[in-house]
Amino acid sequence: MHPAEPAARFEEKLVMPGRSAALAIGAFVVGLGASAAGAAVADYQGAWVLSGHDCQDVYASAGKKASFKKPLDMFAPAFIISGNRLTTPAATCRIRSVRPGGDRELLHLDCANAVAANDVRVLLAASPPDGLKRYYGEHDPTGVDYRRCAR
Repeated sequence: MHPAEPAARFEEKLVMPGRSAALAIGAFVVGLGASAAGAAVADYQGAWVLSGHDCQDVYASAGKKASFKKPLDMFAPAFIISGNRLTTPAATCRIRSVRPGGDRELLHLDCANAVAANDVRVLLAASPPDGLKRYYGEHDPTGVDYRRCAR
């Protein structure tokens, strides 16, 4: 088994509809943040939502900083990247490192939620004009599309 395989399985649970609350909470342990990531993460700053979902259903519109609506939807397929942090409805992560890999970037994350902490690996790529793709693994040819929400 490849060392990244468990992380890939963990990530796969991030936005799978119909999963149990425990899996969703554990799955939404995705997040970003790290000084080593600096410029690499700059393109990913902002509030993101899975394509096909509405930003106004997930995010509050008040203030300069993006925030999740209350009451919090733990299953929302969305995240916020601010500085060196990635926040989901249930977790926060810090980017330990970012490594380029062809047209993708491998992010090594330290993530925590209310019940656990975990090392997570995420493959991302910019998807112009204002999107990104998250891949489930090195051999995933299509990825999952996210779009940036306006402030």
